[in-house]
Amino acid sequence: MGASRKSPEELDEERLVRLVAKGDRTAFEELYRRTAPWLALRLRRRCADEQIVAEVMQETYLAVWRAASAFAGAAAGGSAVGWLWTIAGHRLVDAFRRRAHQASLPAAMSAAGAAEAVVPAAEDQALATTVGGEVGDALSRLAPELRDVLRSMVLDGLSVRETSVLLGVPEGTVKTRARRARKAMREALS
Repeated sequence: MGASRKSPEELDEERLVRLVAKGDRTAFEELYRRTAPWLALRLRRRCADEQIVAEVMQETYLAVWRAASAFAGAAAGGSAVGWLWTIAGHRLVDAFRRRAHQASLPAAMSAAGAAEAVVPAAEDQALATTVGGEVGDALSRLAPELRDVLRSMVLDGLSVRETSVLLGVPEGTVKTRARRARKAMREALS
């Protein structure tokens, strides 16, 4: 059987995305079968709310179906799985923002002069439930950009390149932030 006649089970994720771009439902189903468990696990590490995770999963795969042709692939230095995680990461941030906005609406509509409650970011709440104690306290004191790099690389297990794509910063910046974050964590924990 030639390379163009392989079944979806025999193709790598990048080729599956390319077939999805052509409207191949079987390739989409295979991509979902391979990546959904991994993606759900990564999302749960960032968010303990199963409803949000389910919404983000649905939105992510809908985006993949609709925009698979936008995947640049290995030629642009990215992997299909990294691209998928980038979509999911953006959808998760959007979900956190929607949740924070919805939570602030009742406060904004409350009696005039009532102070609006300060709500910690949902990502910070998720991180606090994942990592506690001294380590959690040290993480919470890190600058947000350093904390984001640690979340991506340590908790999510992403590479420097994947973290770069997810956060929208150059790889060198990711490396510098990771080094600064490790140093700050060592100092906080010693």
